[in-house]
Amino acid sequence: MRNTVKTILIAGLILVLSLGTVFAGGSGEKESTDGKIVIEAWTEDRHDMEYVEQKVAEYNATNTDNIQINLSIISDNYRNMLQMAYSGGTAPDVAGINSIPINMIADTGIAMPLNDFIAASEEYQKVNDPYNQIYEGTNSKNGNIYWIPTGMRSGVRVIYNKDLLAQCGYTEIPSKLEDYIDMAKDITAQGQSRFYGIGFTNASPFERLLEMSAEMSGIYYYDYVNGRFDFSGYKPILEQGRRFFTENIAYPDQQGVDNMRALFSVGMFALWSNASQEAAVFTEQIPVQGFEWGVAEVPTLTGEVVGALETTPSKGWGIISSTKHPEEAWKVIEFFQSEDFLKGYLEAGYCLPSTDYMASVIDSSKTGRLADFALKPYETVYPKPPAVNLSGDDYRTVFWNAVMGYVDIDTAIEDLNTRYNEALDADVAAGSATRLVIKDYDPLHPDQGTPEYLTE
Repeated sequence: MRNTVKTILIAGLILVLSLGTVFAGGSGEKESTDGKIVIEAWTEDRHDMEYVEQKVAEYNATNTDNIQINLSIISDNYRNMLQMAYSGGTAPDVAGINSIPINMIADTGIAMPLNDFIAASEEYQKVNDPYNQIYEGTNSKNGNIYWIPTGMRSGVRVIYNKDLLAQCGYTEIPSKLEDYIDMAKDITAQGQSRFYGIGFTNASPFERLLEMSAEMSGIYYYDYVNGRFDFSGYKPILEQGRRFFTENIAYPDQQGVDNMRALFSVGMFALWSNASQEAAVFTEQIPVQGFEWGVAEVPTLTGEVVGALETTPSKGWGIISSTKHPEEAWKVIEFFQSEDFLKGYLEAGYCLPSTDYMASVIDSSKTGRLADFALKPYETVYPKPPAVNLSGDDYRTVFWNAVMGYVDIDTAIEDLNTRYNEALDADVAAGSATRLVIKDYDPLHPDQGTPEYLTE
């Protein structure tokens, strides 16, 4: 491994016992190497390590800014490691912070706002379109921008076995949820236990189809206009979803996600749903065998899209506020988010482009099946609802229990409305949370409203 790249793989007790060694490379320790300013950069991502290492080595050998990047890959307990390093004065200068809650990096001051740096860099603006990638509660809070995505993971899609559908007399995925379930039921009936219409994993199954169908139907669990949790709109979604089990439509066993992927890959069921990571899964990790597979949009209650589908922004870099070299740290971020770096990164299929500009400059023929998951006009990032100290199961667990018939649907909705709002009221009163209100909220454009944070 190149000497400019440090890979840190720590777990369990080794993590605790090795803190002194890990933090020795922080921004407070090294000022220069061979006359260069050393910028320590941390990331938790390993899947793209080969590409990032190569580009960092090129940058270190060729940049004219007198900078050397030392890249560390923290594969375990990343959030805690960064927090402890900051508290101990040994934090990096630059870090991947897209997976860290905004409250941790903003309210505690761990990361510094990038507003002024972004405003001064026309090239950065051209490539990254930052002012159209400001997502309240995700990478921005109260007007301060802490990181900008370099890519996106798509929202959920329907992945389907084209051959099985054709065998059963279908050529496309219905746009209406009821029709979609009817098709799955018919396929299961024709399969006579040789194959089934649809399969679900036991890992967050509600999220992987029904929750996203609800979003696109204009249904969401937080009422932004009134600043309250409201699960009432999910009732028709749950009633339709229950059919998968009351009518014996689904593959009769929910296993781990990779096991279910493997069953889909050999034709055990026709319909599967998940996001853009499945592009690599079904071509490399668990290749589909003996049939052609397609990608389609998730169905909605009416067949029309009236709400946004939630996406996940990825690979966002921020400047840690303890850095002694903020200008050079920003230059490193400009490198990580440059057209040259991102072109190769996106063409390698590590994520989807998050800007129209990068979508226009990459060769999509190089991205393989990832191109089938290209972002839709109605996909975006929702403002984060308040994080509350909830007692009991979360809404996804409760709703899947309702789908499975373990709890009454009306009872489930009433329980969630009560518990979530009691937790919100208590946390707001205690000062540990604020009530997010967006009076001009639009379900098709949830990222474009004007947020307010109320303390009562």
